[in-house]
Amino acid sequence: MKKNHLETGATGEDLAVEYLLKRNYLIQERNWRCKHFEIDIIATYQNLLVFVEVKTRKTLDFGYPEESIGKIKLKRLKLAATVYHFNHPQFKRIQFNVISILLQNNQPASIEMFEDVYF
Repeated sequence: MKKNHLETGATGEDLAVEYLLKRNYLIQERNWRCKHFEIDIIATYQNLLVFVEVKTRKTLDFGYPEESIGKIKLKRLKLAATVYHFNHPQFKRIQFNVISILLQNNQPASIEMFEDVYF
């Protein structure tokens, strides 16, 4: 079961990268880690540094993918982004996006991006 969960997440992140590239984002990092923090995707768009959290699910049994982002995850994402941004000061503006992906059997993936998420 754990392997299936990891495969679903990896598939979702691959789809998110394709989605971003089609919208002219430049991918800087994938699964960037700093100690026990991780950022799924770090990209740039024009002069903006964008931190992307990707959530993928196969069903809506437990709600939409984006609904699974809790306060602890948000706090860790902000801390990791702070470290990354400190080391890349050329970017004056940052943004947090969430990409929600639903992979239901025999249907094309449903992908939605929530831009400039404030938390």
